[in-house]
Amino acid sequence: MLVYMKKIIVSVNPGICGFSCQVIATRTSRRAVALEIIDSECEMINDLAANITEITLKDLFKPHTGNLIFNATEQAHCHLCCPVPIAIIKSSEVALELALPQDVLIHFE
Repeated sequence: MLVYMKKIIVSVNPGICGFSCQVIATRTSRRAVALEIIDSECEMINDLAANITEITLKDLFKPHTGNLIFNATEQAHCHLCCPVPIAIIKSSEVALELALPQDVLIHFE
């Protein structure tokens, strides 16, 4: 029996709203991660956190319209350009060893 529990922690600074948070993706099996979103003062992100507690490999590759993460984001009424859903996807990919950890940046000149 393999033991997983690889934990990836991503800090999210969303910009002007100021509601930063941490996304924690912990690999629980070959194809799944447990998800936590902590330290957010944003009511919508807290609603999102309550609705997504596990992500599977299958969830990561569904199109936007049928994607668990984007559907939960819409149900939580998150702003369209909120970076937290992308942080969920990226941290889950790294926890499942589908991607390497690399910072993402949107920079205004």
